[in-house]
Amino acid sequence: MQTQIETIQCKLLSMQDTAYRDFNAKLIPTVDPKLMIGIRTPLLRKFAKDLFKTEPKQSAAFMQTLPHRYFEENNLHAFLIENIKDFDTAITETERFLPFIDNWATCDTFAPPLFKKYPDEVYQKILLWIRSPRTYTVRYAIGLLLSNYLDERFKPEMLELVASVKSDEYYINMMIAWYFSFALIKQYDAALPYIKKQTLAPFTHNKTIQKAIESRRISPEIKDYLRTLKV
Repeated sequence: MQTQIETIQCKLLSMQDTAYRDFNAKLIPTVDPKLMIGIRTPLLRKFAKDLFKTEPKQSAAFMQTLPHRYFEENNLHAFLIENIKDFDTAITETERFLPFIDNWATCDTFAPPLFKKYPDEVYQKILLWIRSPRTYTVRYAIGLLLSNYLDERFKPEMLELVASVKSDEYYINMMIAWYFSFALIKQYDAALPYIKKQTLAPFTHNKTIQKAIESRRISPEIKDYLRTLKV
């Protein structure tokens, strides 16, 4: 008799797109291609929504079974958490899941809509997550600051929080660069001093400028000025 986990694995394997798997594997080099099924994100998100709604016991059993085998199982887990309507449950499940994230793609696609409704409570968690020894927990914290806190929820202290992260991890430094490039777009006056003073590590500093210059939301004049600030 199949276990609930095996049943879910069979359903995932039935959605396999090998061409997409091969394409995706090149973009996510930290994941063993043998552990990739190849399922497009919108399809997997829909499956998660349907599973959460129609098979709550199966969903709960799946989320209790960590670690998972396949890359798509991790993504499914993330998308199931996105469907949770109770904030305390969503935070508890997020904190249980974060240590098992092992790649940038799972990290960056995991975005519970509920978190935008509780910005102060989530920010208190971000203050803890950003100090984690785990690469993708730190990346996740910075990613939340990028997506949810650069508009009306922005505080200048958040720039300092991200700038204070010191790491040799490529996937952390790239997210810091993404964060500051968006900060230059959305909070230019607050973010610019960090670039002028070369607060960030040289790689991160230059990547920030590169990403900002690539944006269509920054004027040509500012782009020319940012070019002069490269190290």
